[in-house]
Amino acid sequence: MTFRYLLRFFPALPNQLKLAHMNVAPDVFLKKIFRKVVLVTLMLGLLFAMLVDRMGWPWIVFFVGVFLVFVFGFWFGSKQPVIIAHRRAIDIDREVLFAGRYILIKLHSGKPLVNALTEAAHSYGVANKYFAEIIKDIEIGTSLEDAIEHAMNNSPSLAFRKILFQIHNALQLGIDVTQSLEAVLEEITEDQLLQIKRYGKKLPSVTLLFMVVAVVMPSLGMTIATVLLTFTNITMTLTSYLVAILFLVFLNFMFITMFKGIRPKVNI
Repeated sequence: MTFRYLLRFFPALPNQLKLAHMNVAPDVFLKKIFRKVVLVTLMLGLLFAMLVDRMGWPWIVFFVGVFLVFVFGFWFGSKQPVIIAHRRAIDIDREVLFAGRYILIKLHSGKPLVNALTEAAHSYGVANKYFAEIIKDIEIGTSLEDAIEHAMNNSPSLAFRKILFQIHNALQLGIDVTQSLEAVLEEITEDQLLQIKRYGKKLPSVTLLFMVVAVVMPSLGMTIATVLLTFTNITMTLTSYLVAILFLVFLNFMFITMFKGIRPKVNI
């Protein structure tokens, strides 16, 4: 009952679980996250208590720290469906254009829409799972329009939802599906080309920033520091070198993550 009450603070959680394809009730999901966070908080709290006792800090620091760890851990755990749905959307967006073109080729060859979706469900890639769900719904008695609408509502990919929406709209209006599908595929292609162009404009500035911050400045900094230390009585210890190396590793890892983040998730 307590975890059902907590759902008031997470109104979007049921929809997020559907988009992430996590077959678990929202209150059960919160219960699992709560147990994991409590376990992690106890382990970190024990280590933090030893640190507070050794450093002689006031115990209010311990309680505030443990509370913040628990709150942040629970909040981060509740965002797990969002992260999973985002990853699934990225995987689908890489293949959505090929999946749409695959169906379009089958329709142009004269095959019915159901047969085209069935063959797409047995093709490669991530999108075939969503086509397989449509076929599964049809096999249990759901109409083609309702099955497509259900898949459209449960898809984390906006581009894939556009394709399913055009197919669903064409079926409702009784018009040719191929024309609507060709139009939306052209729109998705143009959108992905725009993403690539924006990436091309952004890449030189990020590369320049990387060269200055992660290559030039550390090299000059270490050289100048070594020269200055020769005129003083200060000596560089092994710990100082390890800290500098770890900082450089962290800096390069941050830039690698940045490069991956700005790269468009397309495959034309």
